[in-house]
Amino acid sequence: MSAFAVQLRPTERVLLLGTSPLALHLAEELSCRPHVQVLGVVDDALAPTSLPIRLPRLGALDDLGRILHEQRPTRIIVTLTARRGRLPVRLLLKARLRGVQVEDGLETYERLAGKLAIEALPPSALIFSKGLQNSPLLQASTRLLSVLLAAAGLLALLPLFAVIAALIALDSPGPVFFAQDRVGAGGRRFKLLKFRTMRPARATASEWAADNGNRITRVGKWLRRFRLDELPQLVNVLRGEMNLVGPRPHPVSNFELFLHKIPYYWVRSSVLPGMTGWAQVRYRYANNLEEETEKMRYDLYYIKHRSLGLDLRILAETLKVVLFGKDAAVAAQAAAAARPAARVVRIDSRAHTLRPAPSRPAARRDSGPWTWRRA
Repeated sequence: MSAFAVQLRPTERVLLLGTSPLALHLAEELSCRPHVQVLGVVDDALAPTSLPIRLPRLGALDDLGRILHEQRPTRIIVTLTARRGRLPVRLLLKARLRGVQVEDGLETYERLAGKLAIEALPPSALIFSKGLQNSPLLQASTRLLSVLLAAAGLLALLPLFAVIAALIALDSPGPVFFAQDRVGAGGRRFKLLKFRTMRPARATASEWAADNGNRITRVGKWLRRFRLDELPQLVNVLRGEMNLVGPRPHPVSNFELFLHKIPYYWVRSSVLPGMTGWAQVRYRYANNLEEETEKMRYDLYYIKHRSLGLDLRILAETLKVVLFGKDAAVAAQAAAAARPAARVVRIDSRAHTLRPAPSRPAARRDSGPWTWRRA
């Protein structure tokens, strides 16, 4: 299992505390892992009956003592949205003392998925995070690595540049290179260089990849498959506009839209953009705002955990794409097909409105079997 995934013991019995959208994301992630049984959820709110999910609601928070006694979980994941006055602190502490792992839902989801649940992420989770260390030493080391590899790459790949340029010129009319305004670190604009892979647009065109499929040339299709169209960005790296690894720079035309629609989008501008990135090796091309939001989850994970070691891992994964022509989406689909049958049915990851549970007599939150009594 990857170092970026949580190490779950065989036959792990997981109990979710809360029916928030984050709990639904976690159930989906846990369902893809063998030897993990999601027992159900505990909360005062009920999930909508229309959800295609076989995840039982075991009871309200007041029933937690009884549920712990009956279900005997080995891990409790807390996904409550509003915790003040609701979190059964004493019961959770007793569970920890008895060897049950109690985890925060945001941190668990981050380890499982290699991305951040940005819709449920409070600013304090980033402000007080041990990550987000954009130290001068880290900046200098990643910049030195980028410059050295970019300079060496340009010199070594000059013959390949000439072959690609000739093929583009023979395949379709138009320039060999394509320059586009992109947004870099600090919101600064720069000209991103690429080998041209499309025929020139006759009118203003969308920036989404799916909307431009009919314009891709024969050579362009081959270049995109192996990501060779990105090679001219080695020049952008030497200019100081990009690093080898970082969040991909977005077109200027989409910047304002993403800034207002995607949570924490402005954080991307805190680092230099990259030729490749965590989102590129973990996800596919984005074709709408929802998919761009998904890629932002990976970008924010990279910024939080940025290190020289992570950069080297991303470069190694990118090299596989260049050599074998399999992008992150194809690899992810192959991995998903090889996974065993899930214990929990795959669920919709959209946010859902929760309805309150029926009123019930007040009960002591840490009462019930398994000797969960007040000290």
